[in-house]
Amino acid sequence: MARESKTNRQARTLRLIAGMTKAYPDVRCALTFGDPWQLMVATILSAQCTDKRVNEVTPGLFKQFPTPKRFAECDVADLEDAVRSTGFFRNKAKNIQASAKLLLAEFDGVMPQTMAELLTFPGVARKTASCVLGNAFGLAEGIVVDTHVIRLANRLGLSKETSPDKIERDLMDLVPGEPEGWILFSHLIQRHGRTVCMARKPNCTDCPLREDCPSADKI
Repeated sequence: MARESKTNRQARTLRLIAGMTKAYPDVRCALTFGDPWQLMVATILSAQCTDKRVNEVTPGLFKQFPTPKRFAECDVADLEDAVRSTGFFRNKAKNIQASAKLLLAEFDGVMPQTMAELLTFPGVARKTASCVLGNAFGLAEGIVVDTHVIRLANRLGLSKETSPDKIERDLMDLVPGEPEGWILFSHLIQRHGRTVCMARKPNCTDCPLREDCPSADKI
């Protein structure tokens, strides 16, 4: 099979985005949150956990610990119990409490709005930082690359990489409309990955992207 040119891949990316936008006109961030701090906590909890489970945990969590100060000052064992069902709860609780302390000590309790500053928080990598910037502030310094985005970027022929950072660079080179386009693209891919292009058994028959997907009917 001939190697696809970058120009053709860019044109195909536009068609993929158009197809997903038509299929999912109401797409938005799958995590529920009330402010940027809550979104960062929810995104930390989402590692190796479904968004559905996180959304079941966070209402009670934010009622028990309504402010960063309460997170910072609580007994970490209580925080562990509150997030236990999200998995890896000890490490997540430790990072969330440390992040709360950093927010209060270094940023006067106000969430920063740059990638560089967000990456100083324990447990925060580019995925979490991009999620917070895009969904809480409408800013985009990158594209959120989670398990759905990794899987579909490969299946759709948008990247041959396996590293999230390298996949992100490939996508940023193809997806237009930064910042709004980068933010929307992640939501579209995540929705498509949950509803049609599932990990184990993608529904190629009913896929709105079938005509532009090199993996259609091959998985």
